[in-house]
Amino acid sequence: MTGRERILAMLDGKPTDSLPFMPMTMMFACDRSGAPYRDYATQYELLVKGQIRTAQEFDFDYVNSMSDPAGEAADCGAPVKFFPDQPPALDEANALLTDKRKLGGLKIPDPYTGTRMANRLKAVGLYRQRVGKEKLIEGWIEGPAAQAADLRGINTLMLDFYDDQPFVTDLFEFVLELELTFAKAQVAEGAELIGVGDAAASLVGPKIYQDFVWPYEKRMMDGLRALGARTRLHICGNTRPILGLMGQLGCDVVDLDSLATLAEGRAAMGPNQVLLGNIDPVRVLRNGTPEEVYAGVAECHRQAGDRFIVSAGCEVPRDTPAENLRAMLRYAREHAVA
Repeated sequence: MTGRERILAMLDGKPTDSLPFMPMTMMFACDRSGAPYRDYATQYELLVKGQIRTAQEFDFDYVNSMSDPAGEAADCGAPVKFFPDQPPALDEANALLTDKRKLGGLKIPDPYTGTRMANRLKAVGLYRQRVGKEKLIEGWIEGPAAQAADLRGINTLMLDFYDDQPFVTDLFEFVLELELTFAKAQVAEGAELIGVGDAAASLVGPKIYQDFVWPYEKRMMDGLRALGARTRLHICGNTRPILGLMGQLGCDVVDLDSLATLAEGRAAMGPNQVLLGNIDPVRVLRNGTPEEVYAGVAECHRQAGDRFIVSAGCEVPRDTPAENLRAMLRYAREHAVA
């Protein structure tokens, strides 16, 4: 099986010759490109170079197009701080919607003419040319809570949930249209799987998640499926209080960070949900021995069952030993799914 075939078979509930292997790499892949991170994040040729080299060196089943969460917000006009060799970051102190009245005049940017979004589209198109038959191509968008925080400022948004709920609703409506517009363009360029990063969703309580965030995540996932894309949800942090709701979104893949166990995820989401994860990226993957990494993945597999994709709980740290990543690969390739 090719990596692309392996992942799609897993998502369709069909047998696979091994477990799919889909670690999330950004800074780790950047180092394989030989470029500083600012260039990796802003020049699509370097991102593609780093991702393909990493996927080939460690036999990943996919390539991803994510470099940082500031792309869509930047093209909307949000101020972004760039650094020589680390990811770009939103300027929280000068958030685009510091004055929330500006939301009424904010327009959805054209993904093909904006600087940051167009860069990702070019990366996806180049993947299709170079590895589209071998590796599954993953596009990426921000989730409703994450993108709202990028535009408004995360601390201010948390107060808005209590102080101005109609504004939050209007902001989430804008974000939903923005992200589905961007996703549509990525699918057109060749992305078959769209990852949705909604890290801010783990910072709200379960009631706010249920009342505000979940309905928009659900509409986003439904919208992605209507575009013909497979869907993946990635929420960093402790998602224990919302696991059951996450399982009701209908995602093809749900990532679990290492703060929640795969056993808890399986119990909350049922037997059919494909789970991805979730050894601790630092304490186990970066700092452990290859034997500890292999054992950690085995325990994840035991908890998740065969509807399982091998990965870490979040991004592979930049200085992870290569032999530790190969230990994950070895476990994945030694275990087929009947």
